Amino acid sequence: MCYGYGPSRRALLAAGLGAGAAAFAAGPAAASAGSRGHRVPPGLISIQLWTVRDDLSRDYDATLAYLAEIGYPKVELALGYFGRTAAQLRQFLDGLGIRSTSSHDGISADDAALHTKIENAVTLGQSYLVVPYLSSSSEDQWKAWAERMNVEAEVARSAGIRYGYHNHAHEFTTDLGGGRTPWDVLTAELDPRLVHLELDLYWAVTGGVGRGVADPVRFTLDVIRRAPQRVLQFHVKDRHLDGDMADLGTGTIDFRRILDAHRVKEYIVENDTPDVTPRQTAEVGYRYLREIRY
Repeated sequence: MCYGYGPSRRALLAAGLGAGAAAFAAGPAAASAGSRGHRVPPGLISIQLWTVRDDLSRDYDATLAYLAEIGYPKVELALGYFGRTAAQLRQFLDGLGIRSTSSHDGISADDAALHTKIENAVTLGQSYLVVPYLSSSSEDQWKAWAERMNVEAEVARSAGIRYGYHNHAHEFTTDLGGGRTPWDVLTAELDPRLVHLELDLYWAVTGGVGRGVADPVRFTLDVIRRAPQRVLQFHVKDRHLDGDMADLGTGTIDFRRILDAHRVKEYIVENDTPDVTPRQTAEVGYRYLREIRY
């Protein structure tokens, strides 16, 4: 799900604030360096390729090459393999020095598709398979999805792959009846021994805003603490005052509070609607995660 930016912001940034936005993204993190002791381990930084999808559609190879140039050690796949087999893509990424450690893949249509999905993930050397999006106003449908994800997760675990679920905001705000939400159903039904959570911080904060809480970051931290499932991956995505997505460090989310409270295995840069260009978003995001101290 994407929110499009209005022309006023995009036009303003394109007219000359692009470099300023990048500097501001690095500034708050750099300002606190030395006063705080923790940092994101560089080897745990990744980027969700949905962020750079426009560039991928024009030149997949050049886009992956500039991500390697920026310094990303890993990526989270989306949108398929762009004409390559899993083995061919692995060879290409190996040549760039980038690993595909995670991917967004929907629930498989049948067992044959599930086995193909897992075989491809193993070939690519992935550690994670993540279901990126589900939506329904039916509690029974959410329960059925959770049951199927538990089945898929058990098969994935037998292949050495961790299986996760990625949230948006509606899991926290949709009323399935009696105040029960999809998040309530998922966290009750997904087997915590098999399924982990890839928490999208922008969408969790937005869910808190949608619920009218006074402190959406506290809401996000409560989501992490209360879930029986482990949060192993973060989508680190910022939020403008008006609710739109923002390049890291140029928005309003207090990432230091979140990162200090909970450590994960992957910190994945994402912005569905880059402020200026996908490449600048990737550069700003990588630099922000390298420089932030908490």
